[in-house]
Amino acid sequence: MRVLLLALTALAPVPAAAETIAFTNGMVAIGDGSQPIPNGTVVIANGRVTAAGANVPVPAGARTIDASGKWIAPGIVAGMTTLGIVDGYGMGETNDASARSSPFSAAIDIAPALDPSGQGIATERMGGVTRALVMPAAANTMFAGQGAVIDLGADVDPLTKARAFQYIELGETAAQRGGGSRPAAHVLLRAALAAAKNPALAAGLERDALITRQDAVALQPVIEGKMPLLVHAERVTDIRAALDLKREFPALKLVLVGATEGWRIAGDIAAAHVPVIAASLIDLPEQFENLSATQSNVGRMTRAGVMVAISTVDMSEGPYQSKLAQYAGNLVALTKVPGASGLDWGQAFATITSKPAAAIGMDGEIGSLRPGRRADVVVWDGDPLELSSAPVAIYIDGVAQPMVDRQTRLRDRYATPQEGKLPKAYER
Repeated sequence: MRVLLLALTALAPVPAAAETIAFTNGMVAIGDGSQPIPNGTVVIANGRVTAAGANVPVPAGARTIDASGKWIAPGIVAGMTTLGIVDGYGMGETNDASARSSPFSAAIDIAPALDPSGQGIATERMGGVTRALVMPAAANTMFAGQGAVIDLGADVDPLTKARAFQYIELGETAAQRGGGSRPAAHVLLRAALAAAKNPALAAGLERDALITRQDAVALQPVIEGKMPLLVHAERVTDIRAALDLKREFPALKLVLVGATEGWRIAGDIAAAHVPVIAASLIDLPEQFENLSATQSNVGRMTRAGVMVAISTVDMSEGPYQSKLAQYAGNLVALTKVPGASGLDWGQAFATITSKPAAAIGMDGEIGSLRPGRRADVVVWDGDPLELSSAPVAIYIDGVAQPMVDRQTRLRDRYATPQEGKLPKAYER
């Protein structure tokens, strides 16, 4: 049945986003932290969710998709990725994440470089990922630049929101990029933010090749609270330094990224109302700045009142965003481990759907099946947080997506061992 559904989805014409579709009789996961709803219905129209839950009526004229025995869920929102700007690790030609030779840093906007034809886009989409927060990488200073939010649809325009956030480094990377030590990096950070209040002040910094006037202008919406500032900080002292920025710049919309030692000062993070995009499974001190790593980090911060999303940041296999479902599932498993702190199913699923969106102020647009959100719907053949489950149909903005990628094409090409007139590599 699943093979037939995959084939039909791949061959069927892509419907218009304006079409009204009702997914019925499935286990509905809203993605907002609530628990799954048995025998639920999700209705989408004009590229948006119009209703989701139990006892939802099917509108007259809607195309009905029976999801009996399956799960209906929002697409995964991958936090902190390089999708669309890095297509091959170790190949500089495909890497637009960092710019070591540029005089600019905070002013760099990655949106013009986003490439929807990268092989990773289709592969991650096949794993249920429909949106991603794409981050630049710091190169010549601690400021990496302006990140974007993209969709993973099979079209030529992946951009959901350009200049969605500013991304900077604190900690070990900041020390390397910001003058050779943490104190030097902190001086640069505060000087740059002060210059953002009056870009004319950047002239002196510019002469020393620390920050340009364009960088100072790019930081203006950050200190005005119009653009979130995502700060990668791991150890307690660096997290405290980031929280101190809120006192100096009250309008700042601060988001912590990584925060491996966040559990140690979870109360302070919660009191500052600062969301966190963390790595869920860091439990070994791979660096000096995460000596207090624990798998209970996310659970403990959540219990303290911190809004926590998870991502693959700091993970050794960062490119594989579809593994986020596995990582979220492990947070559920931790609730069964004596002495560990995990999350219930609804909380865990929200860490890879609505919470990454909420961290940057976009949960009103993406990340859940609540009415009004973009119709990013994934039909799974089982519990999305189980390793054995896989998507059988994917919709982005209400448009059905092809269920093929490079891996499936290679599988199909070499499934038949007999050679044709040409070697397999030359067959279409």
